Amino acid sequence: MAIVAISRGIYPGAVGVAEKLASELGYPCVGREAVRDAARASGVNENDLLSTMEEPPRYWEKKPGRIPAHLNLVRAAVLRRAEDGNLVHHGYAGHMLLSGISHVVRARIIAGDEKRIAALMEDRDMSKKAATVHLRKLDLQLAKWARFLYGVEWQDPTLYDVVINLDRVSEDGAAATLAQMTRLEEFQPTPESRKAFADLYLSSMVWEALSKDGRTKSANIRVHADGETVIVTGAATNYETADAVQEVAAQVDGVGDVDNQVGVGRDWSW
Repeated sequence: MAIVAISRGIYPGAVGVAEKLASELGYPCVGREAVRDAARASGVNENDLLSTMEEPPRYWEKKPGRIPAHLNLVRAAVLRRAEDGNLVHHGYAGHMLLSGISHVVRARIIAGDEKRIAALMEDRDMSKKAATVHLRKLDLQLAKWARFLYGVEWQDPTLYDVVINLDRVSEDGAAATLAQMTRLEEFQPTPESRKAFADLYLSSMVWEALSKDGRTKSANIRVHADGETVIVTGAATNYETADAVQEVAAQVDGVGDVDNQVGVGRDWSW
């Protein structure tokens, strides 16, 4: 009963690993579908969510609340998929979305430039020169994205439990390796990791509810859950909005108490 988060960078072969692993374990497999789920659940335009999840924002697009809210909506969608305890997730730095949960196997799938360029040439009908230039652009964009959203260098091996090179290991071999890792004692759920999952799940559901409600969606807030207690911090433009935070959060299933610390200050717009 482990969650596997596969970081794949710019190489479609990692999707094959994820699908083979999910088939072997009998787990659901999700990638871009999580963004679609988030759009349907929240009412936020799917292209806006994709822009947040795939493109480093230009300096004039950086808003204090929009980006973390979008990230949380996708996190909420992933957590719903993983609610039964089993999931293979690939892409969008899922290991960062699910940070703090120890029964997540954090894997990175890599391959040499030759294989990645060949994949781009086939997938996008590009010349080798065009594919090479495009790959460099995508790699740079991904590095900026991870640095801005999470403050990390996504190629840092310490972010992962295992790094598998598909130049050396087949997709089947990579899937078998990850399947074996899910059975290790280190990645079995514990009372502490189950609580971490539950707290992250509840905080994400509350944040999603606040993002959807017309009275509170403009508030620049953060949500943290500890058991049935939810702490909401941040700012709203008026006291009516700040008060509505209490009402909206209290209606989410699983919330027993709301510690509303939202003050009056700047808000933001979608």
